[in-house]
Amino acid sequence: MKLFYDIIAEKRDGKELSLQDISYFLESYLNGGLADYQMSAMLMAVFINKLSDRELKTWVKKMLYSGEVLDFSDIDAPVVDKHSTGGVGDKVSVPLAPLLAVLGFHVPMISGRGLGHTGGTLDKLESIPGFSVNLDIERFKKMVRENGLSLIGQTPEIAPLDRKLYALRDVTGTVESIPLIASSIMSKKIAEGIGGLILDVKVGKGAFMTSFDMAKELALVMKRIGENFNVKVDILFTDMDEPLGLCVGNSLEISESVKVLKGEYVPQITDLVVEMSATLQYSFNMVNSIEEGKKVALEKLNDGSAFEKFKKTVELQGGDPSAIDDTEKLPLCSKKIEIKAEKKGFVSELNALFFGKALVCLGGGRENKEDNVDPGAGFVFHKKTGETVNIGDVLFDIYYEDEKKLGNSMKYIEKAVKISSEAPEERCLVKGKI
Repeated sequence: MKLFYDIIAEKRDGKELSLQDISYFLESYLNGGLADYQMSAMLMAVFINKLSDRELKTWVKKMLYSGEVLDFSDIDAPVVDKHSTGGVGDKVSVPLAPLLAVLGFHVPMISGRGLGHTGGTLDKLESIPGFSVNLDIERFKKMVRENGLSLIGQTPEIAPLDRKLYALRDVTGTVESIPLIASSIMSKKIAEGIGGLILDVKVGKGAFMTSFDMAKELALVMKRIGENFNVKVDILFTDMDEPLGLCVGNSLEISESVKVLKGEYVPQITDLVVEMSATLQYSFNMVNSIEEGKKVALEKLNDGSAFEKFKKTVELQGGDPSAIDDTEKLPLCSKKIEIKAEKKGFVSELNALFFGKALVCLGGGRENKEDNVDPGAGFVFHKKTGETVNIGDVLFDIYYEDEKKLGNSMKYIEKAVKISSEAPEERCLVKGKI
């Protein structure tokens, strides 16, 4: 075999690596035969020169088969999942998963935690008293088969090479690489044993992909990976200039998700949940059109079956189902401050990035993986972009515990809201589909 140095040098110089060299290099890193500094050099070479389709397929395959690949081929129903590239107030996964389960799908959803200004599904779920996202893989598989749904974090068995690589990318300035992002996400999703994936690619101020061109490039790479491994990938490009829905913060977002599941309309969240479920129904020939899929989805939200599925899932994973019946039992910070409009006009901006960073300052998010999260901190919006305001109108509430943390968050909050004399252009929630 070649020396590690020579393989790194070839990628550094923009050459295409052989399948054997990629396999040898990644296997050596997983098994401890390759040092972190050597892998760091390779990650930077990939960051700069990217990966060809051929290289990427091998890279994903090695990550995928570094651990267990689940097999749900015995299930006589579509097995699907959803992934978002990350946003602020993005709790769509929470109501979408139980809705898909009552629509006839099976959903083995393995999610992540929030880091930086974006929230994480696991942190939201763990704000439910007793809820465990740490099921062992056998219990997870059993629950997917019997309940149609389970919601957990990444286990040691799923793509362990990704776990090692992600930790290294996080400290070597190589996170924002499209082939590395795509391979990380898709190796974990394909390992779930799914046949379909709905991918929500966020675009805007609060997204990792701030331009549509970057978002499209990432989406197309992920779609090609899916095709290589026989997974249908449906893609929505959605707006992330302002926080989604009316709440930001872990327990607040669970409360809002429950409202959606009870059939109450929540701006943006209900829209995306219905759109994504309809897209998957149509993709798997369960309905004749997207519009029919939306109608069926709304029926399941309105008749309470999706809510009951979520409550049962909470109970099966050790959570308190009474906190789903009565969301006032969810943790919420004891202090509240109202932020009011100081002039008349139109809300022209609610900057998702600044609200996301403000939540981290309040303790509701994390800067480092080891940080603890306050599940009760967050924001409740009374006005959204485009709405009219008068002097003294409440724009949003802040829930917090620590005055110092509130003070730190204000440096972002003060920049997050703009009120203009003229109405802003109406924004499209769904910017495109593939």
